[in-house]
Amino acid sequence: MKAPVKALKALRETGVTIREATPDDAVGGVPPRWVALPEDTGEVAALMRVSAAHDLAVVPVGDGTKLGWGNPPERCDLLIDTCCLLLGSGSVAEHSSGDLVARAAAGLPLDVFNSMLSQFRQELALDSTLRAGTVGGTLATAVAGPRRFRYGTARDLLIGITVVLADGTIATSGGNVVKNVAGYDLGKLFTGSYGTLGVITEATFRLHPIPADRRWVTVDLPAAAEPGSPTAQAALAALDALVAELAASQAEPSAIELEWPDLTGGPTVSVLVEGVAADARAEAVRKSADEYGNARITTEAPAWWATPPGEEVLLELRVPPSAAHPALRAVAARGLPARVRGSVASAVLLVALPGDVCEVEFSGFVTSVRDDLRRLGGGLTVLAAPPDLVRGIDRWGPSGALPLMRRVKERFDPGRRMSPGRFAGGI
Repeated sequence: MKAPVKALKALRETGVTIREATPDDAVGGVPPRWVALPEDTGEVAALMRVSAAHDLAVVPVGDGTKLGWGNPPERCDLLIDTCCLLLGSGSVAEHSSGDLVARAAAGLPLDVFNSMLSQFRQELALDSTLRAGTVGGTLATAVAGPRRFRYGTARDLLIGITVVLADGTIATSGGNVVKNVAGYDLGKLFTGSYGTLGVITEATFRLHPIPADRRWVTVDLPAAAEPGSPTAQAALAALDALVAELAASQAEPSAIELEWPDLTGGPTVSVLVEGVAADARAEAVRKSADEYGNARITTEAPAWWATPPGEEVLLELRVPPSAAHPALRAVAARGLPARVRGSVASAVLLVALPGDVCEVEFSGFVTSVRDDLRRLGGGLTVLAAPPDLVRGIDRWGPSGALPLMRRVKERFDPGRRMSPGRFAGGI
């Protein structure tokens, strides 16, 4: 019996639903052989034991909204779709409203999870910047939306996680610990690991009450006033002063977001104030912002709020908060029609380039901006780009933590079968 046939027979003997993969299941252009639909953590463990025995490369997937991020896997035999996963109780989520804690299956869409929690006036304060997205996918890619400024990221809100390792071992950390992997904080390791360490099957989060009220204060800053002045320097200086003032404001904003569709024009800043006396606190923010432009208060978020500036060619820029101004200046200096949006007070910004940018321009932009950001203590990651455009470019860029990351990979997946090559340094 040929090896693939034996492997498929063994996978089917686990009792898990297995189907042949289609072109739509490809990960970064790499087609898997089969797709598995496990219904609980035990079934994922059974699949992983078979995969280990037959040297199958495994890639976990939620609803696929971020499957194009990261490098294509070196190989992909089995796609484990988490859409059907349930908790041990047979439900997709368990909620302890009195403790402000909830546990969710990894395949549960984040918006459905929050809809369930909203019945108790509670929420997971993790507004993803992309449509839908599952609990597991959000953790695996470590995305966070505007309110990261106040509530932190997925890693900060995660208090427990259950994963299945490459050899089929089920490991849990945090929450009600069943089995821990000594010496490792699994929540921190698996958040942002892009499926290269194992399969996330369950997660437990700290919740927050839904604020009683919300207001957005939005202000359009003017563009550089004098023709021929350095690119957007006047706007950048005003932006820097405004953000510093807002971040230190006693109004305690939950988010300070930037929208800059044209770096030769003026940026827009929108501030979220929520909770008790939101209206009065928003008015205080408006008075401060009004010194920089015509500020206005709304009860609805701007249309661009918590959405990416583009999806085809998308980069993420991270620097220390004090370096947001020079980082934006570095982007503007390249002269490409970049669109910038994101959490300006946290200095985590998304940059979208036109889909028709040529390979030379793109390569030059990534390399030169990355050099500037490195001097500022930050970095730039290519989240999404067509394969032809990103060819020959390191999506993640240099990292001093790479030797440690490689040792962790070796510990968790010595056979390099979990999403091989997807992460930084070809991990």
